[in-house]
Amino acid sequence: MEKIAKRKIMLIGTGMVGMSFAYTMLNERGIDELVLVDVNTDKARGEAMDLNDGLVYAASKMKIKAGSYEDAADTDICVLTAGAAQKPGQSRLELVKINARITKGVCEELKKNNFRGILIVANNPADIMTYVAYKTLGLPSNQIIGSGTVLDTARLRHALSEFLGFADSNIHAYIMGEHGDSSFVPWIHSYIGCKSLLEYLDENDISLMELQNIYIDVRDKAYKIIDLKRATYYGIGYALKRIVDAVLNNEHCILPVSSYQNGEYDRTGLFIGTPTVIGSRGVERVMALPLNENDQARFNKSFDTLEATIRENLGDIIDLD
Repeated sequence: MEKIAKRKIMLIGTGMVGMSFAYTMLNERGIDELVLVDVNTDKARGEAMDLNDGLVYAASKMKIKAGSYEDAADTDICVLTAGAAQKPGQSRLELVKINARITKGVCEELKKNNFRGILIVANNPADIMTYVAYKTLGLPSNQIIGSGTVLDTARLRHALSEFLGFADSNIHAYIMGEHGDSSFVPWIHSYIGCKSLLEYLDENDISLMELQNIYIDVRDKAYKIIDLKRATYYGIGYALKRIVDAVLNNEHCILPVSSYQNGEYDRTGLFIGTPTVIGSRGVERVMALPLNENDQARFNKSFDTLEATIRENLGDIIDLD
């Protein structure tokens, strides 16, 4: 795929997540067009009208419109947020069948209308929906990116920043694995600036268990937000903007997105959250970190969880061969 020139973005799904993302794009300079697509066409039209009212005060002067899948052929980046929302007490994996059918239908329409750009998938369970999109669209795996653990990692860095007293921009730690309950933090690859986090803990008599408890709070934060306000959307909206920025600006930056695995962590064939280099062609490469025995076991458990969920739920929806 050639380097992005026109900078046209399509958003599929104008619910709270989609529109939180769309709102952040008002301050993204250099985008030519933002197209909103939704099964509820009136909703898409109304949202486009509302966003256009803010353009006079925004950094961007893009064209914003309600469109259709016919706009896909010359779209550079498509962001997919359409799907059923997670309910209080419900795990992300419980959404798998209904959202798999939605994702498949969307990707069949994109394929029919000759979409050749970068697809960013953010409906839950994100890793599995990214796999469904990959199997349906038929594009190279580097052009399919799941939101992965980008939001989880942002939550972790913010919480560690508050606990340790350093700017969150100086906290270099990643959540890996499933965007869900089987995720984990490879603490041996975590840093404060250029200093090993584990060394800092040792020098300041801080127990790793305190950080592990912070991770557990971060892992379960979505459930708490959903209990309080029924949905999460601002954080993921900005996380999606971060991925889009990396593609649009050919940043070659490392983000923990859900990317296709080719044995970097001794597993192949699925999408899962791993530190990944993102540029104008989508995924440039997966960063292969040497995991210790415990972290490799956690990665395998997370991978196995996704694999089993796909095998048990999607055989009648997509080709699993």
